[in-house]
Amino acid sequence: PSPKRFAVYRNNVVVGLTEALQANFPAVCRLVGEEFFRAMARAFIPVCPPKSPILLDYGMGFAEFIAEFEPAAPLPYLPDVARIERAWTEAYHAEEAIPLVPGAFADIPGDQIADLRFAIHPSVRIVRSQFPALTIWRMNVADGEPSPVDIDSCGEDVLVVRPAADVEVRSITPGSATFLSNLASGKTLGEAAESAMSDAENFDLSGNLAALIGAGVFVGFFLLRPMLVRLKIRS
Repeated sequence: PSPKRFAVYRNNVVVGLTEALQANFPAVCRLVGEEFFRAMARAFIPVCPPKSPILLDYGMGFAEFIAEFEPAAPLPYLPDVARIERAWTEAYHAEEAIPLVPGAFADIPGDQIADLRFAIHPSVRIVRSQFPALTIWRMNVADGEPSPVDIDSCGEDVLVVRPAADVEVRSITPGSATFLSNLASGKTLGEAAESAMSDAENFDLSGNLAALIGAGVFVGFFLLRPMLVRLKIRS
């Protein structure tokens, strides 16, 4: 009968979407176990069905869903681990771009450095967590070895970027996430540095700038020069 055939089809779709989620969130699956993950996926799929037939990218909104999923409440860091995994997927599928090299800034006059604005690599993603989410993620992917973690020890800010063929996931120092977020929103280097210093008292501008350039975060820069207008006043 038709209802039975549709039920089989529906079940196959759910299984396929669950497997796609499991492939896109391997650390989350490892943390909660396959049975729990599949139950969570079955609850997520009706709420957030795929918007594209390409399932390699499926999972937008999964981290937010986990944050509201009551059975996952005993693992408060789980949504941030999912955010790192989602950021990895987005970075992997982002457009290609050629990062700047340090020498690109050699001709900028020192008194105009603070007025620089940057174009950010399309793959750049930032994840901020009040938990050691990056440490937990690293222990639960690939050859990672799980070990005890004090989840109240410290938060971690994470940079995800794909400057070349491989996605890189890096820990960034306090203030760096605020600094980069401001640059990405169009703020000048000086404005971004001021915000970062308000966020982290010991923010190191030169060290952070060098680290971000080395990570391949920037793909361009420009300088808005103010126009000087001279008025002739008749006596």
